[in-house]
Amino acid sequence: MALNLKKLHDQTIVITGATTGIGLSTARMAVAGGARVVLAARDEDALRHLVEELAQQGGEATYVVADVGNAEQVHQIARTAIERFGGFDTWVNNAGVSIFGRMLDIPPEDHRRLFETNYWGVVHGSLEAARYFREVRGDFGGVIINLGSLVSDRAIPIQGMYSASKHAVKGFTDALRMELEDEGVPVAVSLIKPSSIATPFAQHAENTMDVQPTLPPPLYEPSVVARSIIHCAETPKRDIFVGAGAKFISALGHCAPRLTDAIMESMMIRQQKTGRQEHRRHFALHEPATDMKEGADYQRHVMKSSIYTEASLRPALKATLFAGAALGIVALARRGSSR
Repeated sequence: MALNLKKLHDQTIVITGATTGIGLSTARMAVAGGARVVLAARDEDALRHLVEELAQQGGEATYVVADVGNAEQVHQIARTAIERFGGFDTWVNNAGVSIFGRMLDIPPEDHRRLFETNYWGVVHGSLEAARYFREVRGDFGGVIINLGSLVSDRAIPIQGMYSASKHAVKGFTDALRMELEDEGVPVAVSLIKPSSIATPFAQHAENTMDVQPTLPPPLYEPSVVARSIIHCAETPKRDIFVGAGAKFISALGHCAPRLTDAIMESMMIRQQKTGRQEHRRHFALHEPATDMKEGADYQRHVMKSSIYTEASLRPALKATLFAGAALGIVALARRGSSR
């Protein structure tokens, strides 16, 4: 089903988890492109400051204090978008949190809380948006964008329940897409699967380890994910890997699962530990993050772009890169045969 989507400057975009990391970067990028935004998060002070910031830049924004694990509060996000802007065109389910530690060491209530945010938050938002798009049919289609992860395809140790929640997000998103297509609802459903992103994610996560957590390489700036989200708001895409590393690990896990297990066990646990003693007592799993930061300091190099992701968003560039790679292989083969 071909879909005609609005240009960014004509859109109203709902963003959950909007006051930190990827959500914050996406909100700023959307407003810079002329979109109106409805921002949702748990901390009202951060939301109010962000709306004021965007208004000073000439943007139109409003906010809703909401815990995405609560279906009624998510419904209020949709109501606010309709009351303030007459509706919405794109809904971005971005809110999420993690737990670092071995699953045997984590209380069951924390496992459940993580799923309330990461999985049920996506479900509540997606179904709210889908119901709206099913009822409001016009010349343009709607967009639902769900934030999955590399670990939607390949689980990692030390973030086992986070991996499980992102697997569930992928399954739900794929099933919803098929059902909406079968019903003829004019909506594009996209799944974004980032690699490690240098947001305050690790600093906000629950942690049962004795040392502070970190993220494994390669690391990318949150703006790389935000650009992918904005692209999906204007161009239907089934899914996007952010960072070549995400695509590689996903493919390796599919083709050689036991080898990938061994690599994960030998490297991934160590790469998620800083060696610095954990001293925090408050985590975003149960309390909202209040720092309103896109990025965070990591001891590893952080990349500002991904050639792989840019190519996947632009077919012409992708074809050029593949052609260049093919020519390089041919040249190397000829050089070898001439010796």
